Amino acid sequence: MTDRVRESGSIRRRLLVQLLSGAGILALILFLVVQDFTKQLAEENQDNILRASVTSVLDAAAVQNGQITIDIPYSAFSMLGNVSDDRVFYKITQNSKFLTGYDSLPEAKLAKPLAQLQVSTANYLGEEVRLVTSTRLLSNAGVPVLISVTIAQTRNGQKQTLAFISRRVSMLGFGFFTIAAILTVYSAQSTVRPLRRLAASVSRRGPQDLRPVAAPVPREMVPLVDALNKFMGRLKKSLSQSEEFIAEAAHRVRTPLATLRTQAELTLHRVERDETREALREMIRAIDESSRAAGQLLDHAMVTFRTDYLEVQKLDLREMVCGLVENMRPVADLKDIFVELESGSAINIMGDPILIQNAVRNLIDNAIKYSPVESMVKLSFTYASDIIGLIIQDEGIGFPKEDRANLTNRFVRGSNVGGRIGSGLGLTIADDVVRAHGGSLSIENNAKGNGACVTLYFPSC
Repeated sequence: MTDRVRESGSIRRRLLVQLLSGAGILALILFLVVQDFTKQLAEENQDNILRASVTSVLDAAAVQNGQITIDIPYSAFSMLGNVSDDRVFYKITQNSKFLTGYDSLPEAKLAKPLAQLQVSTANYLGEEVRLVTSTRLLSNAGVPVLISVTIAQTRNGQKQTLAFISRRVSMLGFGFFTIAAILTVYSAQSTVRPLRRLAASVSRRGPQDLRPVAAPVPREMVPLVDALNKFMGRLKKSLSQSEEFIAEAAHRVRTPLATLRTQAELTLHRVERDETREALREMIRAIDESSRAAGQLLDHAMVTFRTDYLEVQKLDLREMVCGLVENMRPVADLKDIFVELESGSAINIMGDPILIQNAVRNLIDNAIKYSPVESMVKLSFTYASDIIGLIIQDEGIGFPKEDRANLTNRFVRGSNVGGRIGSGLGLTIADDVVRAHGGSLSIENNAKGNGACVTLYFPSC
C-alpha cells in the first residue's frame, strides 16, 4: 500500500479564484467608471439646458418707456420640459428686489455681482434641485439696473435616467463577468490539461516501461519532465544492477556450497570412525539446509523483483515442464521416485519464462522431497475456456488442514514436516509468480490416497 500523496491545494482552483477575482474587480471598476461618467454626462446635459434657459430669459430683458420689461420666451421653459417631466422653478430680481417667480427660491452664489452663469445644487420644497443663476446689467435713464435670473429644475428625471443606466451597466458588468468566467474556466482547464495528459501517460505504462517521456510539453513543464526522465533513467539502471546482483549472488552462493557438499560426501566414504562419519553427515545436512535456504531466498528476491517487471512472451508450458522434469529426474532417482508427465500437444500461455520455471521447479522439488521412497510424482494439465491448470500430485505427507491457509506465507511450513530440510519459501514463490501472471494457486490433498495436490492456474492466451 503506497503512502497517500500530500496535497497543497489545486492549481486549477487557484487559477479559477485568481482569474475570477480579477474579472470581478474589472467588472466592478467598469460599472463604477461607466456610472460615474454617465452621472457627469447627465449633470452636464442638464446644466447646459439650464444655462441656455437662463440666457434666453436674460436676453428677453429690455427697457421700454423707462420701465424694465421681461417677456419670458416660451422656449426658455419648453426646452426643460422636453428633457424630463421634472418641475421647473424660476426667480427674477431687479437690484436684488423680487420681481416675479418663486420668491423663496434660493440663488446660486455669484463670485462677483456680474459673474456669468453660476451652477449649484440646493434643496427646495423638500426636493433636490439643480439651479443656475446669472445676471445682466441694464441702463434705465442713465441709472444702472442689475437683473438676476435663477432657474431651477428637480432631479427626479435625472435619477431615473441614472437608475436605468445603472441597471444596464449592471447587466453589462454581469455579462462581462459571465464571459470572463467562461473564459477563465476554459483557461484553467487548458492550463492543467498538459499535466493531466502527462499523469495519464505515465500511469498507463507498465511497471517495466521506464522509457523517457518524449511527448512535447509546455515550456513551464520542461523542468518537471526532465527531472522525471532522469529519475526513470536512474531507476532503470538501479533495477538492472539489482537483477544482475541477484543472479550473480545466486551463482556465487550455490557453487561453493555444492563444491563443499561434494567434498564432504567424498570424505564421508573415506573415514571409518563412527563419530567422524556422524559429524560429516551433520555437516552435509547443514550444507543442504544452507544451500536450499540461500537458494530459495535468492529465488524469492528475484521473483519479488521480476513480478513488477515481467518480461512476458509466448511460451509452451508443456515443453517447459518437460525440461524441468528431465533436469530433476536424477534427484528423484536417488529416492527411487518416478516422475510422470502427462503427454499431449503444446500448451501456450503468455508469461515470464524465468519466473514460471522457478515456480514449477520449487513445486516439483517439494513433491520429491516430501514423497516417500519408491513413490510417484505425477504432473498433468487441466483445461477450461480461458484457464490452464498445471497439477502436481505426490504420494507424500500432504498438507495439514489447519495449516493450509497460511502455507503461502513466507517461512511458514506445515506442522507435519518433521526434520525435513526446508525454508518455507517454495509455495510462497509459486503463489507470487502465478498471481503476477493473473492466475491463482490451489493447495489441497489428493482426493484419493495420500499426498499433496498443488495446482497452478494460468490465463490461456
